[in-house]
Amino acid sequence: MDSPIPVLSAPSPDEIKPPFKHVVDSLPDGVYVTDRERRITYWNRAAEELSGYSAQEVLGKRCSDNFLMHIDDAGCLLCAGDCPLTRTLEDGLPHRADVYLHHKSGHRVPVEVRVRPIWGGNGDVVGAVEVFSDNSRQRAVRERAKDLAKFAFLDPASQVGNRSYLEQQLSQHLEQFSTFGTPVGILLADLDEFKNINDTYGHAAGDTVLVTIAKTMSNCLRASDVVGRWGGDEFLAILPGITRQFLETVSEKLRKLVAQSTVPVSGTGIRVTISVGAAMVAPGDSPESLMKRADQHLYASKQSGRNRVSL
Repeated sequence: MDSPIPVLSAPSPDEIKPPFKHVVDSLPDGVYVTDRERRITYWNRAAEELSGYSAQEVLGKRCSDNFLMHIDDAGCLLCAGDCPLTRTLEDGLPHRADVYLHHKSGHRVPVEVRVRPIWGGNGDVVGAVEVFSDNSRQRAVRERAKDLAKFAFLDPASQVGNRSYLEQQLSQHLEQFSTFGTPVGILLADLDEFKNINDTYGHAAGDTVLVTIAKTMSNCLRASDVVGRWGGDEFLAILPGITRQFLETVSEKLRKLVAQSTVPVSGTGIRVTISVGAAMVAPGDSPESLMKRADQHLYASKQSGRNRVSL
C-alpha cells in the first residue's frame, strides 16, 4: 500500500498555502480534495478547465451531489454509489478508473481518475485526493479539428467533419475493405425529438445540443475512428477494423453516454437521447448501399420507440 499522507484533516483551500497552492494550480491534471463525508475542500485550476466548474461552484459540495455525474463504459452512474473515491474512503487503498465526467456545458469528457487516501494522526482515513486527467483521445480531437479546418472539411457548427469529409473517408475505407479485407462498421446517430427542442427552446438551444452530441461522440470513440455531421441532426461515425459485436457495444455506449448527459440551456437542463442505426460493410457494398442499410436500421430504432440501437 502507498505510504499514508500524514495530515490531521482534509485540507481546506486556505491550508494549501504557497508555494504548494501555486504548484498544484500549475498542474495540467485536475486535482481536488474531499473530507470524510466527500465534501470538496479544494479544487485546482485544471479541474476548473477540464470540468467547466469553477472552484466557487463546487467547494463545499459533496461528490454524491452528482454534479460531475461520473459514468463508466457501460453507462452506469458512479457518483451515487461505487466510485473510486468512495472505495478509497472505505478501504484506505488507492484506486483508479477510466470514467466519463459530465462537463458543465453538457458533453461527456473521458478522464482517468486516480485516488489516494488522506490519513489522520490517529491512523484513520480523514479524506481523499483525486487526480483526473485529460486523455490522448481528446487532444487528438482538437488536433483533428485544426486539420479539417485547413482543408474546408470542418462543419463550423459542430466542430466535427462535414459531409464532404465523411463521404471521402467512407469511400477510402470501403476501398481498403475491397483491397485488403479490412472490416469497417458505421453508426448513424439521429437526435430524438430535435424539432421539439427547437420549437420549445429556440434554434440557439438546438445548436447547443448538436455541439454536445458531436463532442460526446468525438471524445468517446477511438483516435482511429471518424466522426462527422452527416446533415441536419444526424451524425455518422466510421469505425475501421472492428467486429459486429464491437460495433454494437460502441453504439450502445454512445447511446447511454448521451442519455446520461444534460445540456444546460437558459438556466435549465435539457435531457436528450439519440437513436442509432449501425451496419457492417459487406462484399459488393458501395457507400450508398452501406449508408442505406444504416439508415434503415436507424428508422427501425425510431419506430421502436427511439433511444435505442438497431444493427
